[in-house]
Amino acid sequence: MTNRKLVLDDIADARAYEREREEFREHVKDLKRKRRIEVGPFVSVVFENRDTVRFQIQEMARVEKILTDKGIQTEIDIYNPLIPEPGHLCATLFLELTSEGDLRLWLPELLGIERSVELHIGDPADPMVVPCIPEAAHEAQLTSDEVTASVHYITFELTPSEVEAFANGPVVLAVTHPRYTYETPLGEATVAELMTDLRA
Repeated sequence: MTNRKLVLDDIADARAYEREREEFREHVKDLKRKRRIEVGPFVSVVFENRDTVRFQIQEMARVEKILTDKGIQTEIDIYNPLIPEPGHLCATLFLELTSEGDLRLWLPELLGIERSVELHIGDPADPMVVPCIPEAAHEAQLTSDEVTASVHYITFELTPSEVEAFANGPVVLAVTHPRYTYETPLGEATVAELMTDLRA
């Protein structure tokens, strides 16, 4: 699977997208079953690739009726950073808080969570630790001094030796925020799927 960045010609116009939408949506749902990881009670991380990003842009264009090349190009420019380069993983971090009370309670408490996600690779007693890096353009829009956002975009940069260790496992996705500390081991199907990003 290629992880080359999207260009204007990759985004189908409205009528063409309607013809492929059902099949493409099922494909992306299948991808996300392997790429979506729940960490603790209300954090989930979706590892993005070219298809998930294209789906996001197509759906945005469909809902918001974006029909001009300029409008589509704006969406491409926003979301292309989420398509990983080789040796990288890009992800969307969601705080799945559904009530107004939970939002008021947790968004101030979890300030900085977008810098508190790690991959722990290899020997659980002495793992390689790869910290996430917030995606710069989105962080500038989302970061506040008082509350965090419900959605963040993060990247992991792995060295060649870390990529090889990732392939052999085990791999754990951890959130190490002082107010939210949980971890989830990645299953074999997820590791294999993410290797298509790391070795693209």
